[in-house]
Parts: sequence; structure tokens; C-alpha cells
Amino acid sequence: MSASAAQGGHIPRVTAPMLQAMKASRRPIVMVTAYDTPAARLVDEAGVDAILVGDSLGMTVLGYESTLPVTMDEMVNATAAVARGAMRCLVVADMPFMSYQASADDAVRNAGRLVAEGHAQAVKLEGGARVADSVRRIVAAGVPVMGHLGLTPQSVNTMGGYKVQAKQAAHALQLLEDAEALQDAGVFAIVLECIPLELAALVTAELHVPTIGIGAGTGCDGQVQVFHDLLGLGGDFVPRHAKRYADLSTIIREAMSAYADEVRDGEFPGDSQSTRMDPAALSEVRRVLGNRRPKASGER
Repeated sequence: MSASAAQGGHIPRVTAPMLQAMKASRRPIVMVTAYDTPAARLVDEAGVDAILVGDSLGMTVLGYESTLPVTMDEMVNATAAVARGAMRCLVVADMPFMSYQASADDAVRNAGRLVAEGHAQAVKLEGGARVADSVRRIVAAGVPVMGHLGLTPQSVNTMGGYKVQAKQAAHALQLLEDAEALQDAGVFAIVLECIPLELAALVTAELHVPTIGIGAGTGCDGQVQVFHDLLGLGGDFVPRHAKRYADLSTIIREAMSAYADEVRDGEFPGDSQSTRMDPAALSEVRRVLGNRRPKASGER
């Protein structure tokens, strides 16, 4: 869908079942990870299908070294901000670290917060068979769930860093089993992150729910990328799986420098950025101020 199509006329909101229909019709799914209202509005107007409010906001926006410190309150606030800017995209919210790992009751309660307070239409959580019971409980509560396999950032300490997963046959077969366990538990889609493209294609062919890849090749049913990576807002580092479609960092830096120079040189603000007072009102203010001047010694 083009940007002009998204902006012209009424476009129905994308839903979880619609993503499944896209797989059936072989229409690629386009998802972008974003964290605030302005970004969500731009993504929505561009005709993207879904917005993932990722816990990657910890590293991308909040300055954390990993996703692990991100709290439920931070995710709820970010999701609500995205929901205010997304008129038609499906909004999927990440469940942050320890919001679902301790118990299925926690998982249901926190998924409910992301929907009720954050206005998400679905949630995403990491893991395979070990989280299947929680997935079932969340789905039974009426919340669509997206799975996430491969490189799962909340397990970065177990994995020993951010690196490609499931390169060996045993690990690849385990990932396939986890994908099937998630599908059986009721997920409507699964993110496959940083796995070999051949494996991603095999998993995609085996499942009836769509796969959305990030660093997993073209064999998935869709792709997800981070807003900041696409636009060059993440600094000099560009993940291998990302492509920079614009260099907004340079544009923004130059604009901020120009603004600072104009303020220091007295060029900004000018008349066009200022408002003048009615001369009669200004005269009255000056008269009153003049009457308030300190009286001279001995003056009554």
C-alpha cells in the first residue's frame, strides 16, 4: 500500500487475522519498530502494516546497554504514545523482561496492561515451548500474541552476546520445534531474528502462521526493521541486517548547528517569529511602570 493510498479515504485498521491472510495470499508483511507518536504517525501514513513497540527502546531511546532494564511502565507509556499516532497499523507491544517469565498469571496481567493502558492490539514475547502455557493463557484472555525466536535479546546473557542463532542442525531443529509449539499455543505470527536464511525459509514453509524476519533473509512472510536504523538515527553503527534509507542524523545535526549559530549571532528570532504589542497598550504599560519608579528622598 502506498503512502497516498494510506492517506486517501478510509483505510480499515490492520488486524492480527489480516496478517495471517497476507501469508495465505503471499503478500509480504511490512513491520517497523517505533516508540513514539511522531514516528508512529509517519510509519502509519507510509502504509506500513504493523508497528512493533519494541523493548529495544531501552537501547535506542532510553540509553540503556540492553533491553533488560526496560520496565512495564516504560512499555505501557511508549505503547500508548504509538497508539495515539497509528490510525491503521496493527500495534504490537513487547512484553519486557520478567513481565511474563515468572508465571502465567504475571503474563496475563501484564499483557492486559499493554492492551488496556497502552491500547495495543497484540503483544509479543520471547521464547519457544517454555512460554507456550503463558501464550495459551494470554490468548484465552482475548489478547493476540506474537512469538519471537532466534536471537532473543532478553536472553543475551545466556546466549553470550548478540549473534546469529541456530546455525547447527540440533539448534535448528530445536527452533523448529519451538516454532511449532508456539503455533499450537495460539500465536498469530512469529518473529525470527538473526537465524540463517535457509532455516527461516524452512520454518516459514512448515508453519501456517506468518513469520516476520529481522536478519533472517527473504524467505519469511514479512520483515521488521527499527525506525532509527532505517533513517540513520542510531549513530554510526548499522546492524548487518539493517539498511539505511536516509541519513537523518546528518540533517538534524546540521539543522541544530544552524539554529545555535543564529541564536548566538542574534539572527533568531526575527520579526516573523515574534509578535508585536499594540502601541496604545504598550504606552499604557510604560506609563504605569513610570509611575512605579522609586520616589526621591523627601518626596511625598
